[in-house]
Amino acid sequence: MFKRSLLLFLGALFACSAWSGDLPDFTALVEKQGAAVVNVSTTQINEAPSGLQGGPNLPENDPFYEFFRRFAPQMPQQRESRSLGSGFIISADGYILTNAHVVDRADKITVRLTDKREYKATVVGTDKRTDVALLKIEANGLPQVVLGNPEQLKVGEWVVAIGSPFGFDSSVTAGIVSAKGRSLPQENFVPFIQTDVAINPGNSGGPLFNLKGEVVGINSQIYSRSGGYMGLSFAIPIDVAMDVVTQLRATGRVTRGRIGVSIQEMTRELADSFGLAKAEGALISGVERGGPADKAGVRASDVILKFDDKSISSSSDLPRIVAATKPGSEVGVLLWRKGSTLKVSIIVGEIQDPAAKRAMDDQGGDEKSQSISRLGLKVAELTDEQKAELQVGGGLLVLDVKGAAARADLQRGDVILAIGNIEILSVKQFNEILKQVAPGRNIALLVRRNDGTMYIPIKINDK
Repeated sequence: MFKRSLLLFLGALFACSAWSGDLPDFTALVEKQGAAVVNVSTTQINEAPSGLQGGPNLPENDPFYEFFRRFAPQMPQQRESRSLGSGFIISADGYILTNAHVVDRADKITVRLTDKREYKATVVGTDKRTDVALLKIEANGLPQVVLGNPEQLKVGEWVVAIGSPFGFDSSVTAGIVSAKGRSLPQENFVPFIQTDVAINPGNSGGPLFNLKGEVVGINSQIYSRSGGYMGLSFAIPIDVAMDVVTQLRATGRVTRGRIGVSIQEMTRELADSFGLAKAEGALISGVERGGPADKAGVRASDVILKFDDKSISSSSDLPRIVAATKPGSEVGVLLWRKGSTLKVSIIVGEIQDPAAKRAMDDQGGDEKSQSISRLGLKVAELTDEQKAELQVGGGLLVLDVKGAAARADLQRGDVILAIGNIEILSVKQFNEILKQVAPGRNIALLVRRNDGTMYIPIKINDK
């Protein structure tokens, strides 16, 4: 009996030893690459709601309103909200990658290294469509990560995340690649890497490493019903992110291609009805009149099988491939039409922000647009056609919003008609009026939004 028990024990011990030998050791990876992972903390200043501070919500004509106004403790007029995320250094001179949602609307961004050094960071640019942000700190000789190739990742391969979940710096978690090329709702431009690596709030923007110690993705999202990790995490492939970085460093913005079609998934039943041997490609359900595809002769009911020599296995492949194509490029497209293949050439157009497009039409570019740094606005003068459409004599179209303007809830597409009772006719006049306003003072902007107008107060803050 003793001999049998001993043999069973030794067998189990041998099995455990053999299994342990198959598990990867992450210590060298963490020691070598961990120093390039940073903590990103942000501060956003929010204006306190107007009205009686520190007391009950009373109307001004209430007899107790004056009592509480004079004697109740006064609440601060500004409130700070803070958030935490992660990032990683991609160059020794201080360029850092993180998620766009980590730094969205931040008034102050602080980057803390593993050696406790802290730096004030500036935003070089952000791209909300891919959730990528590029930051810059004034430092040199910094540790930097090594970038890998996400295309070489295999499902089932081990991967490691380093970040600051819930503010716990330099936390390491590991798992495997669960799937590749995942499409998420409202996310047409990113073929996400799905993993089971434990990702929690604060991990966002941190790197995902392969076992070679190369960054293959940026941890961006989780699937959760509770707000915490539930076994499904999604990372932006690093090649997608670096394409965004290249454009942000060169021009401060990201351009994406478009061809002007509506598509739907090809099912087995649809494939059979169109005479396709298997369910592949993107079925075109509509073509924008006068758009790039229309000009190339593409029709509704065509099926796009290849775009620029890249196979379209699923309809979700097409938006990503088209968006990654440089606007103005002429590309070949393989179509399936009426039982046979057909090749056409399409000159790719450019996706434009709807508000920005309105301002750029008939202006030949952005010569008449200008950033208003005191308010955090980018505005453009209205064209004659836009003035006629809105039945106004002047006004400025809001193209981008951040800082004080974002806190005041100005929105892209708003039209600024006046400051107080002074009608705004040009960007130059707008700036001249703002120069006369002392820091800390409030101004009232008369804003046209949709079919209505309203005054929006904004505090001038030059800090």
